[in-house]
Amino acid sequence: MPSTPASADRDRPVPLGEPLIAARGLTVDFVGGEETVRVVHGVDLAIAPGERVALVGESGSGKSVTAQALMRLGTQTRYGGSVEYGGQNLLTAPEQTLRGLRGREIAMIFQEPMSALNPLYTIGDQIGEVLERHLGLTPAQARSRAIELLTQTEVREPERRIDHLPHQLSGGQRQRAMIAMALACEPKLVIADEPTTALDVTVQARIMALLVRLQREIGMAVLLITHDLPQVRAFADRVAVMRAGRIVEQGPTRDIFEMPVQDYTRQLIESRPQRLVTSMMDEPAAPAADKPAPVVAVRQLGCTYVGSAGWFRRTRFDAVRQVSIDLQAGRTLGVVGESGSGKTTLALAIMRLLNAEVRGEIRLDGMRIDALPQPRLRPYRRQFQMVFQDPFNSLSPRMTLGQILAEAVDLHFPDSPAAERLARANSALTDVGLEPAMRGRYPHEFSGGQRQRIAIARALVLRPKLIVLDEPTSALDLTVQLQVLKLLVDLQQRYNLAYLLITHDLAVIRALAHRLIVMKDGEVVEQGTVERVFTAPAESYTQTLLAAVRELDPA
Repeated sequence: MPSTPASADRDRPVPLGEPLIAARGLTVDFVGGEETVRVVHGVDLAIAPGERVALVGESGSGKSVTAQALMRLGTQTRYGGSVEYGGQNLLTAPEQTLRGLRGREIAMIFQEPMSALNPLYTIGDQIGEVLERHLGLTPAQARSRAIELLTQTEVREPERRIDHLPHQLSGGQRQRAMIAMALACEPKLVIADEPTTALDVTVQARIMALLVRLQREIGMAVLLITHDLPQVRAFADRVAVMRAGRIVEQGPTRDIFEMPVQDYTRQLIESRPQRLVTSMMDEPAAPAADKPAPVVAVRQLGCTYVGSAGWFRRTRFDAVRQVSIDLQAGRTLGVVGESGSGKTTLALAIMRLLNAEVRGEIRLDGMRIDALPQPRLRPYRRQFQMVFQDPFNSLSPRMTLGQILAEAVDLHFPDSPAAERLARANSALTDVGLEPAMRGRYPHEFSGGQRQRIAIARALVLRPKLIVLDEPTSALDLTVQLQVLKLLVDLQQRYNLAYLLITHDLAVIRALAHRLIVMKDGEVVEQGTVERVFTAPAESYTQTLLAAVRELDPA
């Protein structure tokens, strides 16, 4: 198995000499109407050629805004201070100069690939555009190089995937395509904003190792923005810690982790998911006749995508094969596996949101819903809600937070008093750690982590019996992640909710799930209690997943 960067390499001396890029006294103001809000306050950050720097902090601390300021990517934004690169201040450089640098010398891997990729163009066209524009390759040469890049970033069947649109790829595959595009021109600096958020643990290690290898080969520097502190410890030469728009501490990685000066830094380091639910092994076995009926019962579920390969030819792809599960109220079933294993397809099929051939039975509270036509299914939809993996893509950019929550409440509780509907929405916001006063803001005005909490609030506002959680904490830093996990457990116990938890983060599974199933190539290869699978995995594939977790985070 590919390994993460060796400890000897991560403790290597920081390169000396002039910095490749240096922000000095950087300030960022959001300008809107008569209101101006300063979100970054006097940041000093320098990155040397070939250096790996990590920028860490809670959601909303200003990490992504600071990184985008290095490329002057903000809109309705006012900058102060300077960003020095190649003998010029990028904050005052002509736009034409910046266009020549972006993608060629400074590239960015964005946190949310679905919003960063153009939905109307294939993955190959988008990678090829970068290669043709900056390197002058012919279309044929660009396509060949794009396939090589997709292969490097672990996209399966790159010759086929290159002609897919972004929505035809899984979340992890879209993220890998985004990484391939950023690395296409072998830039001098890559700004990686949560580059492995959507990736399973086995690919995380390979992607980080790939970044290290490319850095060594071409002298590329990397600014890594992440909430994954084990990844930071394995990857970075130096760490800068941000809080409320300021860098509160920075230094060599070993010093930051072993001798942090600030209490806030220590709080981040100590925030790790922990077991939050009762162990099923500690519970007495109940007779079969006394076991509660499942909220969700799935039998022999299969899902097949049908496509076109010409006028008279159809292609068929079996994304899920013969899956059977039971999920009781007050329980969490975890679903793990690599990107493309069928996890999200399984969830969408259960939710009746899949545009594909679906076979088998799906029962909600004993009622068979797989054969119900959409008009008859609508009354049941309040009983099962979903938190999607990509919050920016699932929240309407034209609706305020208040309107997003009100839409769900008004649709399913049209006869309730207005004050009651408002109280329900405010309660959901408070539950996920957001202020009701934020109701007038739009999704783009929130950080990635805050948008994920909005998505959770939208699901909770209807108090359903089943919530499908598709990577519910992937965009959250460790401190907020732990708060959200505790919140989900509290709500589950309070309202007897059933959760179907889909994630590549086995630490989250261990914290929240009672049972889990392991999927590979659309099939369930192993299942059981969390304790049994983690301590005595029977299948080699499960053993590989757990080994990758220990490699990324030995603690």
